[in-house]
Amino acid sequence: MYIFEYDELCAFCERATSARILAVDTEFLRERTYYPQLCLIQVATHDESASIDPLAIDDLSPLSALLADERITKVFHACTQDLEVILHALGVVAAPVFDTQLAAAFLGLRQQVGYGALVERYTGVNLPKADSLTDWSKRPLDTEQLTYAEDDVRFLPGIYDAMMTQLVAKNRLGWLMPEMEELSDRSHFERLPEQAYLHLKRSSSLTRRQLAVAREVCAWRERRAAQRDLPRKWVVSDEILLEISKRSPKAVERLRRIRGTDSLSNRDADELVRAVRKGLTMGLDDLPALRRRERNSPEAEGAVDLMYALLRIIADRSGIAPQLIATRDDLLDLAAGRKDCRLASGWRHELAGQSLERLLAGEIGLTVKEGRVEVL
Repeated sequence: MYIFEYDELCAFCERATSARILAVDTEFLRERTYYPQLCLIQVATHDESASIDPLAIDDLSPLSALLADERITKVFHACTQDLEVILHALGVVAAPVFDTQLAAAFLGLRQQVGYGALVERYTGVNLPKADSLTDWSKRPLDTEQLTYAEDDVRFLPGIYDAMMTQLVAKNRLGWLMPEMEELSDRSHFERLPEQAYLHLKRSSSLTRRQLAVAREVCAWRERRAAQRDLPRKWVVSDEILLEISKRSPKAVERLRRIRGTDSLSNRDADELVRAVRKGLTMGLDDLPALRRRERNSPEAEGAVDLMYALLRIIADRSGIAPQLIATRDDLLDLAAGRKDCRLASGWRHELAGQSLERLLAGEIGLTVKEGRVEVL
């Protein structure tokens, strides 16, 4: 159903409060804005599905209450962006969450499996290909658009049931749930201006002093983009910010010598120069730490190569994607004995960490038999 009136929304949310799960998906735009613009939110229980129009309904508080109800599991596929959009538009963190894409990686499917492939595997339904160029802000929405939108949630309740049965049978639900809880951590969706420099492209080439400048100019851009509700790159691009961080111009006339800064207003140029000066005058103790790893020795690289070979064996046997179990950095952390290593505790330690520790201790080894790597 298409819900575009407040009374209809209230009635649906009242019925849905008795459901144990609620499938959720969103359609949004953010190409021309800093904040995502919620255009449609699709929801489904085992009994019914609906497309809710946030552009037609001013008061979405019944939906906010439903999404915040911790008695109801919210089922998404690839939930990260949806959770961010919901937090901004409705002011709530949808929790608890079950992400079918993440669950699939624990059940032998490839990591980041697409929604269409998942639906076909569990239901046999072959969904039409998505139209990524649909402008969901345009009204009215036609029947084809609404059908396509609801297809994104109508199959999720049944897939959730099937996945839960498989996870319990494989005794993996205890491994998955901590990962699910982490997905709805509010800190993942709140980008602090002072941490924006961590996302600056190619910033690993900067010195600590230049990185301090980068922190200040990136924070300025983040605040300005949010204030104007514009994409960050429309305020000033990463390439220009990186060059500003390297040259650290102390005056506007020096700033203007950097290609691309001619589009900045005088006010923006003045504020950028002030941000540069702040970074340049910061005390040594307040400088950001360098983010690049020290170069590993050939011995360490060789050990990690061997560890990754064992990891592949474990992944093949368990049916869990190796990238989900551990990254190369995780392997380096374990080899270095870092206590905060993800492989040192929890399900990752149970599944792979223990065997990798035994490999490092020389208690087990690897060999090749009939062209396959096997554990000795």
